[in-house]
Amino acid sequence: MSLHKWFQEKRRLKLLTTPKPKYPEPDKDPSIGLWVQCDHCEAMLYVKLLKQNKRICEKCGSHLQMNSTERIEMLTDPGTWRPLDEDMTSCDVLGFVDQENYADRLEDNQARTGLTDAVQTGTAQLHGTPVALGVMDFQFMGGSMGSVVGEKLTRLIEHAIHQSLPLIIVCASGGARMQEGTLSLMQMAKIAAALQIHQIQKRLLYISVLTYPTTGGVTASFAMLGDIIIAEPKAYIAFAGKRVIEQTLRQEVPDGFQVAESLFEHGLLDLIVPRAILKGVLGELFELYKLAPCKY
Repeated sequence: MSLHKWFQEKRRLKLLTTPKPKYPEPDKDPSIGLWVQCDHCEAMLYVKLLKQNKRICEKCGSHLQMNSTERIEMLTDPGTWRPLDEDMTSCDVLGFVDQENYADRLEDNQARTGLTDAVQTGTAQLHGTPVALGVMDFQFMGGSMGSVVGEKLTRLIEHAIHQSLPLIIVCASGGARMQEGTLSLMQMAKIAAALQIHQIQKRLLYISVLTYPTTGGVTASFAMLGDIIIAEPKAYIAFAGKRVIEQTLRQEVPDGFQVAESLFEHGLLDLIVPRAILKGVLGELFELYKLAPCKY
């Protein structure tokens, strides 16, 4: 074969093996992530303005879900937040598998939220008052309470005891984490025992803030143990859900039975406070506590 034919053959083979050009993929919608729909009135809300408005719908006034970092920024004085136990992570002790391995589910949630588990704890100042603060995050596995959530809250309470700090816990949870079985259920008693020392023995103030949703084992333990229990407007607060109650008791549950306003009417809450003024209300409560601390 001559050199000329050899080059021709190579060119032919190259043309045959060259992949066909792909059609350009359509550009992604630039509006994705810029707008969100209200869960209640279905109005389309501009995310940047929604964040500035503390995630309160400007159309109907509904309080949409906030992540824990946004709540910390909303409640604390700038530059005063000092996190505790940031590196604590859960273990898959039971080797739990449902639609996905528990270990894989943890990794996915950690990557998506940037958190190690469903609560952030630390100390900060609120209008100049040093406080211990725990904020649950519903975006991490529905805010479920596992071993890490229980341990971090218990250590936070113990830190508040040693430093004589008032305590705030912002609750947002679907309840105890089923992937950890009894290990998650025992956190209810552990946290309650630490709170008994904080509230009864040390006479320190504990304020519980209930947000949408607060359910299950969290409601059955520390969420309802506050010296003062505050809820956001129309927050869903329950132990068992409406459907579970109806199927178990064979009785129809009225609409609105498990929202904050209904619980307030029946004496289970002390205050219903809109999110926009929550920090101010907490600041006033701490000022009153300084003037007349519990001494009995």
